[in-house]
Amino acid sequence: MSVVEDAVIVAGGLGGRMLPTSAYLPKEALPLVDVPAFVHLVLEAANAGVSRIHIITSPKKNFDNFFQDNGVYSQLRPEISKGLLSPFEGLEFHIHIQREPLGLGHALLQSLPAINGPFIVLLGDNVITREFSSITNFKPSDASKKLVMAYEEFSLPCAGIYSLPESEVINYGIVKLDNDRITEVVEKPNQSEAPSNKALCGRYIFSADSRDLLTNVFSVDNYGEMQTIELQKYWMDSIGYIAVDLSEYQWYDSGNPLSWLKAQIDYGLRNLDYSSELKTWLSDRLN
Repeated sequence: MSVVEDAVIVAGGLGGRMLPTSAYLPKEALPLVDVPAFVHLVLEAANAGVSRIHIITSPKKNFDNFFQDNGVYSQLRPEISKGLLSPFEGLEFHIHIQREPLGLGHALLQSLPAINGPFIVLLGDNVITREFSSITNFKPSDASKKLVMAYEEFSLPCAGIYSLPESEVINYGIVKLDNDRITEVVEKPNQSEAPSNKALCGRYIFSADSRDLLTNVFSVDNYGEMQTIELQKYWMDSIGYIAVDLSEYQWYDSGNPLSWLKAQIDYGLRNLDYSSELKTWLSDRLN
């Protein structure tokens, strides 16, 4: 049994930068070439050893298609890896509705009455993987598994970090490090003020005290909205906050059309099903 039994996939935002697409389906349901981002996340969490998946969503979003019996599709395409059509098989799942957009901490709090112990947090518009296998032999990402291993070693909250080109630090939360400890997070710094080129990348393990801290210390009443950055600062200044470097992975973001378009191309060029033909087509097209 894993020391981390729960994973929370945060998919509450309305995806304004992905309109008009996000008016018709959740941006987390968009395919990364041929596999929905949401399926990547569920299978990554399962690969980390969790038994329960919690989905934070909004009243306007519908994920029902992911929970139905997709056996008929397995008959149509029996060569496709079974988990891609039934990602929740063997898992317990819970849906929690965030009815007001009051921050990431408020989103997480919707699930915490159902969670005892540490839990993985996966931001729903971020796919982090180093697996580019065929859909006939699909291998889930082990990014969250790497965080679980760090938690098992240190018994401290953890965050995934990722190396960026220096020109991009202005778009992210950038960390200051002391060996493997995060000591500060600077939100969207200028290049000259950035403490490193390492960004928080949408993967965390939060500890069991999160519910109490978000309810009683870093509440909406005290802060106007409930952001996890205050929670993370508390751990940095007290028990410690572990950095898990995921820079050897590829980080794909469905937060805006251009980044998602780049993700499609990059993933396709690495994917065994498409790389050869796509490289040939791109070469011809660019010439």
